Amino acid sequence: MIRKICNASCWAAALVLFALAGLMWFLRSRLGVGVLLLAILLVSCQARAQGVPAVAERYQRELTRVVQQEWGLSGRVALHAAQIHQESGWRERVDSPVGAQGLAQFMPATSRWIAEIYPDLGPAAPYSPGWAMRAMTRYNRWHWQRLSSAADECQRWAFALSAYNGGLGWVQRDQRLARAAGDDPAVWFGSVERYTNRAGWAERENRHYVRRIVHDLAPRYVAAGWHGGAPCS
Repeated sequence: MIRKICNASCWAAALVLFALAGLMWFLRSRLGVGVLLLAILLVSCQARAQGVPAVAERYQRELTRVVQQEWGLSGRVALHAAQIHQESGWRERVDSPVGAQGLAQFMPATSRWIAEIYPDLGPAAPYSPGWAMRAMTRYNRWHWQRLSSAADECQRWAFALSAYNGGLGWVQRDQRLARAAGDDPAVWFGSVERYTNRAGWAERENRHYVRRIVHDLAPRYVAAGWHGGAPCS
């Protein structure tokens, strides 16, 4: 697992330290043991900082099944995993300061609404990992279907993630502002993302949400072997 999630610089630094440790060990120096332990710590810390949390593996098989059932075999499992990572850090019982619940961080009203429009999901159960993953995947699909005017798949996912975080109505208002300013309402990055009437904190949170999932977290899950690839490669 560590080999999957450490990047090249992590391994290069670790190999240098291991080589030094070997030399020190050969010379029977106590310092060699210390350097060896430092190298092991470096690899471990880099894996945690730059890779996928171990807890995510508990849900990988089920999330893969859920996403592929909803989106087909090419469904972007890694992207959905990145979204859960951003939302809750894979903590199934977590509550946000504003009341969002569970893995997918649904507000109670949103959970109830999703359960109403998709009765096949069963009663709202945001603290159930299985229900949360199914509902999140379905909710992403709901937004996706309403954002078909996006320029390409990368932009469409950016719009969908922005809508998940802040609401479809806000995304549509931001598109109208971009159009009025002469920018392309079908392009999120560098265009629609620059326009909004949201409060400052809401704008910062929303734009960070999209960029972190698409550009930072999704590639980590792809590198760790999760299916579907990243939409903005």
